Amino acid sequence: MSEVFPRHFLWGAATSAHQVEGNNHNDWTEWEKLGLVKDQEHSGLATDHWHRYKQDFALAKDLGHNTHRLSIEWSRIEPRPGEFSAEAIEHYRQVLMELHRLGLKPIVTLQHFTLPTWVARQGGWLRRKTADHFARYVLIVIKELGSLAQYWITMNEPTIYTTMVYVEGYWPPQQKNLWSAWLAIRNLVTAHRLAYQVIHRHFPGHQVGAANNITDFMAWRRHNVLDQALRGFAHYWHNQWWLDQTYLTQDFIGLNFYFPHWLKFRLTTPIKVFAPHHPPRLPKNDLGWTIYPPSLGHVLDWLKHYQRPIIVTENGIADASDHWRADFIRRHVSEIEQARGRGVDVRGYIHWSLIDNFEWREGFGPRFGLVEIDYPTQKRTIRPSAYAFREIIRQHQAP
Repeated sequence: MSEVFPRHFLWGAATSAHQVEGNNHNDWTEWEKLGLVKDQEHSGLATDHWHRYKQDFALAKDLGHNTHRLSIEWSRIEPRPGEFSAEAIEHYRQVLMELHRLGLKPIVTLQHFTLPTWVARQGGWLRRKTADHFARYVLIVIKELGSLAQYWITMNEPTIYTTMVYVEGYWPPQQKNLWSAWLAIRNLVTAHRLAYQVIHRHFPGHQVGAANNITDFMAWRRHNVLDQALRGFAHYWHNQWWLDQTYLTQDFIGLNFYFPHWLKFRLTTPIKVFAPHHPPRLPKNDLGWTIYPPSLGHVLDWLKHYQRPIIVTENGIADASDHWRADFIRRHVSEIEQARGRGVDVRGYIHWSLIDNFEWREGFGPRFGLVEIDYPTQKRTIRPSAYAFREIIRQHQAP
């Protein structure tokens, strides 16, 4: 048993509302109607988690988890401007109470990519007033549900969102414009700060953070000046800028980590300047992402200078055959263990994801779940790697 993992260390898995609940109505469901998701899939019923959350949480409990990260869907709480759904609020109250009943500590994300349709039609994150709308929504959630969770994540992966929407033009509303990207990320910073203030005004002792994707960037050609310059710029824009703007309003840093980026400067396709190269000698997951756990250790060491506790809020692998997942978890937990031994204050490991789900524009194809979903029947089947994760937790839990 490891001595560097304290008794209160958080072990669990994550879900997000749009990806699992089913029957949402937001900017993503509207965009899905255009047929741009892989194989023209729609989120539809997703995993029917809206009705099956008790079953899914019971599985998490049986698998040895002591926490669960979930998100609240803004479009359900506030389907129209200034109109708040008592039914949706009560549903999430029951969800959080079920987690408490099972002894699973909730980590609640307030915005996980999606927007109510009325917010999107008003310009979404390009408009400063969206930050005010978000703060109003957060205020309602905190007043109604704030006593049921101690950990709050204001938003998920703001730099990924900004890049995918306004730099790559891959996600809705597909507005490829660098000035728009700058406006959006600034408004997301403002929204985070406002939400932090709202939560602490009502619950000063609660822990508030944001979950951002932080990447280990490396030069493809180690001694190439252009590759090194690209690596430095990518690190600043993707990793450092957001944290420099927000770390004073983060009680903990939520770290989403999946794979490293080797970058190669290519003059012919500047818009794809951040596209990762994947070394052929290293294993890949089903999406072609390189499996290289030491990069998590590199990121954790870099984060240490912000002097904030860290929770790994997402780390997972698309692996339909379940061939790599157990070793993937084991090696990433080992990196956390070593980082803690070097004095990095890591307080939790949340695997992505508890169950298979709708993976945004990639549709239902990628399989990230510890629990397999048969979508035609909604049958849940625990994968062998989930039991391996349970054993990893058992081995590292303090008595």
